[in-house]
Amino acid sequence: MNVKTILLPVDGSAYSDRATDYAVEMARTLKASIVLLQCRKPVPNELGEPNLQWVLDHYTKEAEEIVEPYGKQIEAAGVPYRELIIGGRPAEVIEDVAKAEKADIIIMGSKGKSGFEGFMLGSVTHKVLHTSPCPVLVVK
Repeated sequence: MNVKTILLPVDGSAYSDRATDYAVEMARTLKASIVLLQCRKPVPNELGEPNLQWVLDHYTKEAEEIVEPYGKQIEAAGVPYRELIIGGRPAEVIEDVAKAEKADIIIMGSKGKSGFEGFMLGSVTHKVLHTSPCPVLVVK
């Protein structure tokens, strides 16, 4: 398998921390780059201004705070990367970004920070496994 682009969705959970360790090691070994993704909460359009912009700014700030330590870890390892923060349903965003970025592999945690989890895997992980356009490495 020729891996040049690794998609790494993160949510601040311990599972994302471990997935980041795997992604960094794989990227270093294969000389690949990482697309670091944080799926922020979607903002309901019904809010209207000025509330819409306030909520968007708040959700974006939260997402930036989640992404920051992962970016520092990847940068410290000398791996090329770029950050994306996109609002929407996480499984759908991950699938769309994987396609748009032509990801060769998705590396993600088995469970995240959501309050609702699937039976054996997190519900987002379960959906990504079924819809991903590329292989998915699930890290426990």
